[in-house]
Amino acid sequence: MRIPAWLKVAAGIGAAIAGANWFLRKVWFYRDPLRIPPPDPNLILAPCDGKVVYIRPISADGTVFAEKLGRAIPITEITRADWEGVAPEGWLIGVYMSPLDVHYNYAPIAGTVRRIVYTPARANLPMVDLWEYVSMAWLRRAVDLLGKRYHLQNERQTIFIEGDRVRVALVEIADKFVNKITTYVHEGQCVKPAQKLSFIERGSQVDLVIFSRAVEILTHTGAQVYGGQTPLARVLSP
Repeated sequence: MRIPAWLKVAAGIGAAIAGANWFLRKVWFYRDPLRIPPPDPNLILAPCDGKVVYIRPISADGTVFAEKLGRAIPITEITRADWEGVAPEGWLIGVYMSPLDVHYNYAPIAGTVRRIVYTPARANLPMVDLWEYVSMAWLRRAVDLLGKRYHLQNERQTIFIEGDRVRVALVEIADKFVNKITTYVHEGQCVKPAQKLSFIERGSQVDLVIFSRAVEILTHTGAQVYGGQTPLARVLSP
């Protein structure tokens, strides 16, 4: 029986799509590129690869305003933990990691891991709808996600790092399709800039909390950043 030419073409296209999907999910997704941080010790680096989706000041009362909700959100509602004795005022920078980005998370500064807090959830919500996913993953456009339900409800892990001149926290937020967060550091461990802290499966997001307003923001909404390499802020001289 002779196979029609169109069926051969369709089978070839289907095989190519399946092969590309397998490569992206099983090989490309787990790539581990070398990251060499800039030499300036005053820089605060991106904690992961991805798109900057918001930059918000944290007020002295420890809240950040979400336009989607029309209200201020306590920063502890995002971190699910606080840093006792540390003023909450500072900056919140959100970075969305699409499945096409490297999914390792990196230390943004040199310092000591003071605390790691894991918060489970009954069920994780999708981070983005289809159009938001297409906009960020394929069209490379930023979408403001601050205040969406997943941002406050999904499981997360918060890593607090204390440096010589600034304190920061990484809030690793799991998407609905995330399998697990693998952590490579422990409380009390000293880390260097760009050192790998963890790996998040599938799509996800990392919020960087800077516990200081005495910094210069060096990035902008919509910027593509690379973990352990792209400066997000610079600590100002006292």
